[in-house]
Amino acid sequence: MKTIRVKVPDELAARLTAVARRRRTSTSQVVREAIGAFLRGNAQLRKSIGELASDLIGSVEGPGDLSHNSRYLDDFGR
Repeated sequence: MKTIRVKVPDELAARLTAVARRRRTSTSQVVREAIGAFLRGNAQLRKSIGELASDLIGSVEGPGDLSHNSRYLDDFGR
């Protein structure tokens, strides 16, 4: 296992110690679990915009693709 050193504010250190005591575990274990939960929660950041909006795609009515129909581009940029 790799060892890392992190400086935290006194208030955060106190809260970390309190959680570890309440759970009867080490502060290192609490930190490992917190980092793991944070990294799992950020898995959405690796998704494409299409994946994130997949439930919205096709949910509105209108022209299929405005970029290929010159009728919708007549006054573009004016």
